[in-house]
Amino acid sequence: MPQPQGLCIDISGVLHEEGEIVAGSRDAIARLRRAGVPLRFLTNTSRKPSRAVLDQLRDLGVGATEEEVLTAPAAVARFLEARNLKPWLLVHPDIEEEFEPAPYSDADAVVVCDAGDRFDYRRLDQAFRLLMAGTPLLAVGMNRYFKQSDGLHLDAGPFIRALEYAAGVEATIIGKPGEAMFHEACDSMGLAPGDCLMIGDDVEADIGGARRAGLEAALVTTGKYRESDHDRATELGAGVFDDIAAVVSHWF
Repeated sequence: MPQPQGLCIDISGVLHEEGEIVAGSRDAIARLRRAGVPLRFLTNTSRKPSRAVLDQLRDLGVGATEEEVLTAPAAVARFLEARNLKPWLLVHPDIEEEFEPAPYSDADAVVVCDAGDRFDYRRLDQAFRLLMAGTPLLAVGMNRYFKQSDGLHLDAGPFIRALEYAAGVEATIIGKPGEAMFHEACDSMGLAPGDCLMIGDDVEADIGGARRAGLEAALVTTGKYRESDHDRATELGAGVFDDIAAVVSHWF
């Protein structure tokens, strides 16, 4: 593709790993800002509210404005508000502030994010019963796993799939790999999807989602990347790079 006019950038695994800045990423962002390239930071992270994600970027020395940060939980909250839906939450306690939850008896939507230890039988069963009564299922994304310093851990995707299977429903995905979040990012930059490049470490959520949404994509081998992801990224028409610095050097 020609030089992209706007960039969508995943955060965890691309800019930092477990809070430690990925080598070269700070300089890469600074290089993009000097070139006047509009940026949007997209994350499915659902254990931190938007304000904490913004603070983290500033602490990393990357810097970002509120407009530049798009989190999946905040996107779900906007979706609910626009449709006047009252959610019952199966989410991590740290992001409850993003929503206006409803009592179980009054809920007309089920929202599932990465809930950590809250993914227990009782809460999953409660979600299942609401879904069986016809309540729609909304989710931040279908990420299968995430990486921490001690290795890989289950993300929300496997639990969402279990609820879909049990209740015979299909979740509405608001975050990655759903198209809505990518299109919102492009629209906010005043650009068409084909003029934007997504940089991520998750071959399905970042790369597959971006390609289906019409964006170009680049997979980095930092973060959760595994060798088996290389061929999948190539099949999707994405480039594979050592890190975000290599991506930026390639085009800028």
